[in-house]
Formats: sequence, structure tokens, C-alpha cells
Amino acid sequence: MLWKNLGEKPVYSNPWLRVHLADVELPDGRHLDHYVLRQRAVALATAVNDADEVLLLWRHRFITDSWGWEIAAGVVEDGESVEAAAAREMEEETGWRPSGPLRHLVTVEPSNGLSDAVHHVYWSEGAEYVGHPQDDFESEKRAWVPLKEVPGLIAEGQVRSANAVAGLLLLHHLRS
Repeated sequence: MLWKNLGEKPVYSNPWLRVHLADVELPDGRHLDHYVLRQRAVALATAVNDADEVLLLWRHRFITDSWGWEIAAGVVEDGESVEAAAAREMEEETGWRPSGPLRHLVTVEPSNGLSDAVHHVYWSEGAEYVGHPQDDFESEKRAWVPLKEVPGLIAEGQVRSANAVAGLLLLHHLRS
């Protein structure tokens, strides 16, 4: 069943997102007003070290008032490649720079019924510590977590972000 977007009107805009109201025609001909969030692409990056540990951030999300392990992430800036954004975010948020080439892991649309957000997850075989993270306010701590513990952490609700769940489960599967 195809829903047709017959046009959108902007409702609100800021540097992070745009809210539009879409006129949607349903398959039976009825019309529906549907709010749509338009967002810039997001890039995520982590690394796996020689001990088979994955680099994660422990952080609080005020919107859901929850704590959890996440992968360093941020928006892709204008003119920046997705891969470059992923590497930049990893270094800014963790203090670790990918030591090998970044490998694309998965691309997800975490809320495609409401938003056009696309999240690109990358990983590197190893990382080099370059110093205290520039954006240390992003997380309570940064840690190397055994990759074998990832499924359990997800099951316990300690990894809640959809992009991190998808990326970490796939990474665990590929390296098992």
C-alpha cells in the first residue's frame, strides 16, 4: 500500500531539524495531515581493540531520563563525508582516533514513521588514544567493553539507542 506525499509545509526549523506538515493521500483516497521531522544524516563510529573490546560511552539522555551505553555519534556537517564525520565524532567524544580504516557496518532509519533521519554506523580495527575527549560533557565515562557482553547489555536495557543496538549486534555477530 503506497502512501503519497502530496506536499509539505514547513512548521518549524533550526540547525538540527525541520518540522513539516505533510498532506498524505492514503491508498483508499482519504487524506491525512502527518508531521514529518527532516534531519541531517548522523555518523557513528567505534573501534574494537586487540582484547576484543568495543569502545563505548556511558551517558544520560535527558529526554527519556535514561542511562545507557552508546557509540560516539553526531551530525554530518555540510561538505563533510559520512566517514570523516564518524571519525571526527569518535575522537571528539572519546579521545580515541580510529587507527585503521573505518569500515561501514550498517545504515539504519531509527524512526522512519516520523523522521527521515539516516544513521551510518562505522567501526575500526583498533584505535589510538590522542588525549582527553574534547566533548567530555557528552558522557559520564568512556570504556572498552568486552564485545561478548554486548548481547547481555542490550537484553538488560543498558544499550537503548536503536542505532547502537543495531550496530553492536551486527558487530558482535560478524566477530563471533
